[in-house]
Amino acid sequence: MRKFLSALVLGSALLLASCTTPAPVPVAKAPEPVGQPLPYRWTHGNAEKSRKAMIETFRKAWLPVGEYVWAEEMPTEGEPKIIIDLLTQTAYAYRGDVLVGAASVSSAKTGKVTPLGFWKVLDKRKMYRSKKYNNAPMPFMQRIDEYGIALHGGVNPGYPASQGCIRMPMKFAEKLFGLTKLGTEVVIEG
Repeated sequence: MRKFLSALVLGSALLLASCTTPAPVPVAKAPEPVGQPLPYRWTHGNAEKSRKAMIETFRKAWLPVGEYVWAEEMPTEGEPKIIIDLLTQTAYAYRGDVLVGAASVSSAKTGKVTPLGFWKVLDKRKMYRSKKYNNAPMPFMQRIDEYGIALHGGVNPGYPASQGCIRMPMKFAEKLFGLTKLGTEVVIEG
């Protein structure tokens, strides 16, 4: 019996000693996620086109709260245009077909409305105070409708928080104010 146990131990030791670590099994790489269209209520594709242009132009897919980007060189030709994406809370500024700036924004909070559609800048004032909301300051105000909805510099908490206006980082609002003129097209999608 002793010879049998010795042979068993020796055989097991030899078997273990001859084992090699198995070659690693290659793991298939997970497929890249397929981009799903964002769930817009109303869009003509301007917001998505602008988001892609921001990635190409500024190498950014999104902007942190209160941040903006602005081109170092401005095209001399082309009409200004503003695209507002309520879904991503982002504003895009164009001169002709060239994206020249983008910023995080804050639009209407729950229960209030930032209107979708095609608008034009109807009034511009460097400093304005709201007649509806306790004389609230609206620097670099650009009004787009007859009811007081405007683009302006203001608090940008990173989510919809306004009474309906589109609040922008102050420096971006100032640059945008300098770019636009009365009649500038504003497209709001979301």
